[in-house]
Amino acid sequence: MTLTASRPPRDVGPQRRVVRDSWDRASRHRLDPDGLPRLELPEDDLDDWRRDHPLALALPVVRRLLTDDVSGSGLLVALGDEHGRLLWVEGDHAARRRAEDMLFVAGAGWSESRVGTSAPGTALVLDRGVQIRGDEHWNHRVRAWSCTAVPVHDPVDGHVIGVVDITGDERAAGSLTLPLVTATVAAVEAHLALLGFAAVDRVPTRTPRRPVRSGPDSPAGLTTLGRDEAVLTVGDGCIALGARHSEIMTLLAHRTAGYTAHELADAVYGDVDAVTTLRPEMVRLRHVVEALDPTLVPLSRPYRLPRPVALDLDALVGLVDRGAHRAAVRADTGPALPSSTAPGVVALRVEVAATVRDALLTGGSIESLVSYSESDAGRDDVRVLLELLRRLPPGSPRRTHLVAHLEALGGRD
Repeated sequence: MTLTASRPPRDVGPQRRVVRDSWDRASRHRLDPDGLPRLELPEDDLDDWRRDHPLALALPVVRRLLTDDVSGSGLLVALGDEHGRLLWVEGDHAARRRAEDMLFVAGAGWSESRVGTSAPGTALVLDRGVQIRGDEHWNHRVRAWSCTAVPVHDPVDGHVIGVVDITGDERAAGSLTLPLVTATVAAVEAHLALLGFAAVDRVPTRTPRRPVRSGPDSPAGLTTLGRDEAVLTVGDGCIALGARHSEIMTLLAHRTAGYTAHELADAVYGDVDAVTTLRPEMVRLRHVVEALDPTLVPLSRPYRLPRPVALDLDALVGLVDRGAHRAAVRADTGPALPSSTAPGVVALRVEVAATVRDALLTGGSIESLVSYSESDAGRDDVRVLLELLRRLPPGSPRRTHLVAHLEALGGRD
């Protein structure tokens, strides 16, 4: 967006309050009324963002109630995300071609802070339905169009997740259009509620959720031990990650210096050339993390986290290093991401398990060895059982059980 000295886009007569206030904001942003929007989501990112965005779940509802009726009408139906970026622009083919001249296309940014007064952007600012007609637009390129837009809200916590818009000639801002779009949005929100959608954690609402109150100073942690899917916690908010995202976040949390694209591809997929597979996965991960806390969205070149995330694996090693062996055994609730076959995760899992085991064998107390021998990791570990047998007093009642168990295991070291 080109920034110029603030000036009105044209001489106008009296304005509605909603338009006047929006023009004031555009003026303060020093927006060029002759500028074009910017393509904020290139094609590759657009596909990934659309796939993961909640409005994808409701797209059939919008098409049934709006899009199917505007073919050949000169009208367009657009769905945008919470940032004002258009995700889908559908409808009359001739109108779509004309709209390309003002970059009213999927992937373009139509927030009010980018293009000034327009129904999609202004509706998001005001968090209510808005109609903008012709010359009420701040941008000269848009004055031949009219539009009506209504924001879409998360049915669980009520925050804005997107916007539905009709754009075209004067009919797009007619007296019946706002009620039509409002009813469509109500149907969209009801559909999302029926699916049990929750924008913050992307899991069904039957899963307990905690209110999100986080910020750049909120402590962040990642729980992986004994879980196939990691839990990312920030302040009072938490989110259950998918299996692949759990692997990536675990690796990034552990290696704070980060990874090159090829290094991370190798650690996740076992293939240094799997960068083209990794990149869209990183796009999806960023969207998921952003919903919880934007200050934790992974960075690139190298891939890394913008601030520390306390990893339970590292905390476990920290307990061992401090000689808190019994606490380490209690904290070790199982292998990290046990179902993961990602080479980087497997190597980290093996390294931490070996660190705990070796520390207990060389410096652990009898009590800590007993606790470890009763865990899944140590129950059939012959070397651990033999070391415990060696240390137990001759009269200990545990010796009989240990000998029998070792005989059952074949006495192998």
